[in-house]
Amino acid sequence: MTGTPTSLALTPRQVWIRARGLLIALAILIVAGILMAALRSGDQHGRLDPRSADRYGSRAVAELLKGHGVTTRVVTTLDEAATAAGPDTTLLVAAPDLLTDHQQAVLRGSMGTSGGRTVLVAASHASLETLAPGVSADTPAATEALTPQCSLPAAERAGDADMGGERYVTELPDTEACYRSDGLPTLLRVKGPSGGDTILLGAPDILYNDRLDQRGNASLALQLLGSRTHLVWYLPSLSDPSATEGGGDREDGQGSGETSFLTLIPSGWLWGTLQLALAAVLAAIWRARRLGPLVTERLPVAIRASESTEGRARLYRKANARDRAATVLRTATRTRLAPLLGVPPAQAHAPDALLPAVSTRLAGTNPDATRETDLRILLFGPAPADDTALILLADQLDALEREVRTS
Repeated sequence: MTGTPTSLALTPRQVWIRARGLLIALAILIVAGILMAALRSGDQHGRLDPRSADRYGSRAVAELLKGHGVTTRVVTTLDEAATAAGPDTTLLVAAPDLLTDHQQAVLRGSMGTSGGRTVLVAASHASLETLAPGVSADTPAATEALTPQCSLPAAERAGDADMGGERYVTELPDTEACYRSDGLPTLLRVKGPSGGDTILLGAPDILYNDRLDQRGNASLALQLLGSRTHLVWYLPSLSDPSATEGGGDREDGQGSGETSFLTLIPSGWLWGTLQLALAAVLAAIWRARRLGPLVTERLPVAIRASESTEGRARLYRKANARDRAATVLRTATRTRLAPLLGVPPAQAHAPDALLPAVSTRLAGTNPDATRETDLRILLFGPAPADDTALILLADQLDALEREVRTS
């Protein structure tokens, strides 16, 4: 009987049905990314940046200082910071721990001769040895509302402020220690030569936009940064040429010679990658095959054999289960051949019983060993390597069954 062959190729509609969920999700991600990029563009720059209006930016401090006649200048290179230092200038270093040994040495030289004020934000052991000799850092503390507990005029006038972070230990004379946490100061003023001084600020919270209107944060920030007419806000940058000079390696791995790839990736991207990986795992679990054996159930309606065969074939193709499909085809063929050859049903799937019977039927009284070998591969062989081989196997099994019936 000749019938219309059934194609196993997917139609465009089926391809669209399978891929539309992924495409829709991808489109949503792209649109969301564009919207977020558009919303976050503009005046936002970064954490502790006086040009940023973000909650962790410091634009509000710069605007308040501007109202009191203090000019704020943002620099991103060591040369600009060192050149701008002077007796009428406050130099704020936003991230001193990011500076290499060479950069710290150069900056320390300019601090010692400028006669101005230097504010080091959240400086730890990585930079204190060079930028503030004689001062060391203890275990950091949580940021919370602390009282001044010192005679520094700026702290006394500001009162309670959100302080914490790095805690400092020193035996240097002429120092003022304020806002103690567990007995150690989180704000330290160290007097320098030529009338200058260095302020160690344990945490940057009083400079953030969203913290400035709380407690005495604004007063403390204005007094620490507004004691001179000019404020130079130094934001260390990886693109600074001085970062590659002088060998800048440090044991903590923050020098230019040991900067790893992961340290250059913003933390947001790392968290985003982790979330995408978790989503991929959940999607894999959702799309995975169910565990346990299949459970048979009675169909509510009668289905034509051709439709059932085609549906099962599509399921095998979707699961890429050529081994299972080949096993089903071979098992069905052996089951139908056994009664034709006089082989008991219990031995229909035993090669030693079925193959001699088939070979004898096809070759009469002179069995061919080569033909028996071919029959063994056909009826009991390995799984096909691809769909073309699976279709060829089905055609060969049909031809064998017809040959046995007509012999």
